[in-house]
Amino acid sequence: MTPVRDPSQQRPDGPAAGPSSPDGRVGFVKALSRFDATMLVAGSMIGSAIFIVPAGILRQVGTPGMLLLVWLITGVVIVFGALSYGELAAMYPETGGLYVYLREGISPLFGYLYGWTLFAVIQTGAIAAVGAAFARFAAVLWPALTPDVFLGMTVHLPSGPIEIGLSWQRLLAIASILFLTAINIRGVKTAAALQTTLTVIKTTALLALILVGLTFGRQAAAIAANFGAGFWPAGGLRWSMLPGLGAAMVGSIAAADLWYQIGFSAGEMRDPKRDIPVAMLTGALLVCILYFLANVAYLGILPAAAIAGAPQDRVATAALQAVFGAPGLYAMAAAVMLSCFGCNAALILSGPRVYYAMARDKLFFRAAGVLHPRYKTPSVALAVQAVWACALCLSGTYGQLLEYMVFASLLFYILTVSCLFALRIKRPDLDRPVKAVGYPVLPALYLGATVLLCGDLLVEKPQYTWPGLVIVALGIPVYYAWRGRAQRAAEVPGA
Repeated sequence: MTPVRDPSQQRPDGPAAGPSSPDGRVGFVKALSRFDATMLVAGSMIGSAIFIVPAGILRQVGTPGMLLLVWLITGVVIVFGALSYGELAAMYPETGGLYVYLREGISPLFGYLYGWTLFAVIQTGAIAAVGAAFARFAAVLWPALTPDVFLGMTVHLPSGPIEIGLSWQRLLAIASILFLTAINIRGVKTAAALQTTLTVIKTTALLALILVGLTFGRQAAAIAANFGAGFWPAGGLRWSMLPGLGAAMVGSIAAADLWYQIGFSAGEMRDPKRDIPVAMLTGALLVCILYFLANVAYLGILPAAAIAGAPQDRVATAALQAVFGAPGLYAMAAAVMLSCFGCNAALILSGPRVYYAMARDKLFFRAAGVLHPRYKTPSVALAVQAVWACALCLSGTYGQLLEYMVFASLLFYILTVSCLFALRIKRPDLDRPVKAVGYPVLPALYLGATVLLCGDLLVEKPQYTWPGLVIVALGIPVYYAWRGRAQRAAEVPGA
């Protein structure tokens, strides 16, 4: 074993990009095409949030126009990010994605902090939240799946009290995570085929919802209420509204987050240098357009008050119920369940590739860097991720998990796009098969927008953001502990 190397001493392809796992077995199967990659981007993004969070956003911003403005700004920020990240993805087309970009662009410490936070809250929190949403919509079809905790306790956190324990909804969420983890362990081809199929189906379902809301499902009362005098706040837009607008974007960013995760699976792509940048941009742009149109559709079917007051925030089912009655309610609930299932299939696939890369750098459990001898998947990393995500399910905090996840993600958005500028300066010699569109203007705008959002959330939602900073900071001593362990092992002959 050797100590963790400084990025300047590493090969351009990085230590995690090698053709074999630490025990010498054959490495990842290169099974993902550009279409598979695009479906993974869309699949990671389209989950439960678009069918739920518009209710919370509308309660915060108050008017339909502000709701649409939140989604428009979110879409622009995400697309600018995809245009910026493409250069990094093509420069470092290896397993690990953002972990690798941060390791090479700033330092191994920052790469580790991303991997640490991904495992602690970003990826596992998203998996738990989507699993909880899957169970929430399943309860529409099977009312016996109640959210009531029958075994547990109440814990008081800075963000409010939570009930930790078991409920029938939480048990279903856990079962769905374990099932999808087992599918992913059995090979990337099987997992990708499932993911591609589910993404096509759920994208079609979202399109159907949009078409209903924009055509025959439009309700005259909703149109008059939402697109008349009450479209904008009384007195129009004012600068004083910006902090509230930024705080409300937590929901929309959570819904459109994780578009960059295709970079995690670069080692399993047939042509990662060309396909990852295209898949990032195409998938992100497609989903952002669909999300904006979905909100227009909601506003065409339901008055703003009905959206904000939808039962358990299930806006999509309330909209289809308003058009088709009970059959619409049940059909939409089934479609959202399928969407959540497909989203978690993508999330469960991608995250363990980062833990694998960390293990190859001796910054995570060694077993996480070993591929399954038969299926060539990081089976231990998948299992560890499943255990922690299931533990988070026991908290039952869908909204709070999204809040923690979004702030942590924004911090690393800032750091990752900073790598683009840093590498242009300190490594101008590197091969750049794809260059960031509009450099340096568009990446700078993206950087500025994410910095402003982080600053706004620190002020507007301190009960979520400061704990998020603590989670990131806790990774610093853990990093040095792992590094010290690797250095001690290197000093032992034959280690």
